[in-house]
This record gives sequence, C-alpha cells and structure tokens, in this order.
Amino acid sequence: MKIGLLNQKGGVGKTTLAVHIADAMARKKKRVLLVDADPQGSALDWAASRDGDPLFPVAGLPKPSIHKELPSLAEGYDRVIIDGPPRVYDVARAAIMASDLVLIPVQPSPYDVWAAKEIVDLIHEATVYKPNLKSAFVINRKIVNTALGRDVSDALADYPIPVMETAICQRVALAESAAQGQTVFETAPGSPAAEEIVQLTREIERMMK
Repeated sequence: MKIGLLNQKGGVGKTTLAVHIADAMARKKKRVLLVDADPQGSALDWAASRDGDPLFPVAGLPKPSIHKELPSLAEGYDRVIIDGPPRVYDVARAAIMASDLVLIPVQPSPYDVWAAKEIVDLIHEATVYKPNLKSAFVINRKIVNTALGRDVSDALADYPIPVMETAICQRVALAESAAQGQTVFETAPGSPAAEEIVQLTREIERMMK
C-alpha cells in the first residue's frame, strides 16, 4: 500500500502527518518506508535530527520519475508513505501516480479550501490512468474547541472527494516532537495528539481494505 500526502499549497502539515502516520503503522508491526518527494527535504531533515536508531527508513526521491522508480525501492515494505511537494507539478503528478491512496491535508481556512482545487484537479487527471485511485481530505491543525473543523468539512463538500472523519488538532506536542526527530508516540505517549494519529491511521487502514 502506497499512501501519498499531497497538496499544492505549502505549510499544511504534510510532513508532520507523513512522519506520524508512518510511525503509527510501524508500531503495528508493518514494514514502513517513508519517501521524501519534496525538494525541500523536510522529512530527511527530521530523520537527520534524530538521536538513536531510526524508527523506519527515510528515502529522498523528489523526482518526476518517482512513479517509475518507487516499485523497486518499495520491495519488501508493507506500507510506503510519500511526503509530497507543494508547487512542483511534475513531481506531484508522479507522486499521485505512485500512490494507491492520496491524502490531502487541509487547514481549516477558506484559503486552504480554495487552494485545494489544484490538487483535486491533478488527482482527477490521474484517475484516467488509475481508475482505482482513492483520495480523501484530512483536516489538519484544527483549533481545539472550535467549529472551524466542521465548517471546513462543509466547504469541502463541493469537491468530489470525501473528508476523513478524524481531524488532527493544532497541538504543541506535535511541533515539539518534530524538533527532536521524534514523534508524539515517543515524547507524549497517550496524549490527545497521539490518540488522534492512531484514530486517523485506523481510518486509513479501513479505507484501504
């Protein structure tokens, strides 16, 4: 199973989600590979800042040929998580073609809702060649105890792509763990942030069955 996290808009938290979903799956005894397809290399930077053994391997592949090169790289892995680039159309297209499921992180703001059209259009193009490609929005950085998450879900209903039931809230624990090359499963186990990632990962697994 190959899961791409993609949005043509930057700053929506793709890398944070990619890293945490990868770790959640690895903790379920899945063999996980995280692929950094962003030329900025944020996932690689995260891995490099870590002390101790890696949680899972991280490979850089910010190429328009990722859909051709990934199958051989992914051999032996149960799950491949692709951290996609913003504003790099040829790489984004290739990352979509390499994925079985595309998750689109969206922050609860009208700007994110409007900007989502670009990635939705790219996914629609890809379904001509991959009719079984699945996709879904993930509300990320939702402000706790506000209705903004529900409001953005309603706004996204205009797109022909479902919204995941689990929203990831804006939590300090996520940012603090990233600075150490870790995840909240290490720095804040049992926290609301960790539980939200667990719930999202379960929903992803159900979606892929």
